[in-house]
Amino acid sequence: MFELRLICPEDRVEPLSDALEALEALSVSVEDADADTDAERALFGEPGLPPPAQSWSRSRMVTLFGDEAQARDAARLLALQDFWEGCEVASIAPVPEQDWVRLTQSQFEPVPITRSFWIVPTWHEVPAGATEVIRLDPGLAFGTGTHPTTRMCLRWIAAHPPRGQRVLDYGCGSGILAIGAALHGAASVDAVDIDEAAAQATIDNASANGVQLVAGLPDQASGVYDTVLANILATPLKVLAPLLAGHVAPGGALVLAGVLERQTAELQAAYRPWLSLEVADTEDGWVLLVARRA
Repeated sequence: MFELRLICPEDRVEPLSDALEALEALSVSVEDADADTDAERALFGEPGLPPPAQSWSRSRMVTLFGDEAQARDAARLLALQDFWEGCEVASIAPVPEQDWVRLTQSQFEPVPITRSFWIVPTWHEVPAGATEVIRLDPGLAFGTGTHPTTRMCLRWIAAHPPRGQRVLDYGCGSGILAIGAALHGAASVDAVDIDEAAAQATIDNASANGVQLVAGLPDQASGVYDTVLANILATPLKVLAPLLAGHVAPGGALVLAGVLERQTAELQAAYRPWLSLEVADTEDGWVLLVARRA
């Protein structure tokens, strides 16, 4: 990958952009060539008024080409055009290679749930003192342990281990809650989601963590469960109130997340005909709501 940088007057930006597109530049961006100098000029106008100009009086155009030959050919061909007057080539230089996999991985660190319970990407070492570990890499399905709603659900599971229980994870995403329940002693776990890809991700992640569960579409959930987990969003949680409440066994718990603090009252009202929801945890403006059936 090579970067071609051009300096041009304001009225040359549009024809140069069109020409660079025709020359199959991979990308084109325009900057103020005088940025961070006394000549720097903002393009923002007063509220309600048009901006004073569409571009800077001296613009820097930064373009990318697949290789050096393409970048140099583009510079040579542009210099032959009648609109080139007043323009100049500032530089042609290689773009440093990036290890995008490593860069992405560096953004995901192990996530502590409790002092002994951690979510750890597969490329990381397990932290010292972590006795309960979910190995989970970022993927297409929601649930990596980095979101407050996921952490609150997992904290609740760790504080109330479902040993010997039948557990339902409704809206399982990556399967992280279902796996957490299995690691904490659940006798059986059903994980369901409207997205088939999420169900498959749950199966794959469960296998990678050495736990047994059953994952599929929502109609797979049947009967009553000792613990029902649902980390979705407030609106679908309200719609699902009779269904989710109906899956809670006598003496069982319903654990809901994906709810903002300001939505607490409306969720409590939606479930009141069946269960009494209470705030069990809060984090960064989100709440965890829990109810127990008598």
